[in-house]
Amino acid sequence: MSEFKPLDPLLHSQLRLAVMSLLLSVEEADFTFIKEKTEATAGNLSVQLDKLEKAGYIEIEKSFRGKRPVTTCKITKFGVKAFESYVENLKNYIT
Repeated sequence: MSEFKPLDPLLHSQLRLAVMSLLLSVEEADFTFIKEKTEATAGNLSVQLDKLEKAGYIEIEKSFRGKRPVTTCKITKFGVKAFESYVENLKNYIT
């Protein structure tokens, strides 16, 4: 029987897991794109992105497109490893 490792509580949140899954499939994504794809509110998404950034799972870059502020997110190598580890641990619970 496989050894059960605890699931990463940061990734066990539905919205944070959705953000990480989304960022794995693209080079980078802006806030509006992530908000639309996850159907999250702007406030909740901001809080969750901040938590992922503080953990080192994503990088956030703020810039301007014309006069409009743009927030762009991308997953880090550390974030990819954390996500892969989470998925492996989840598989152990399922099988």
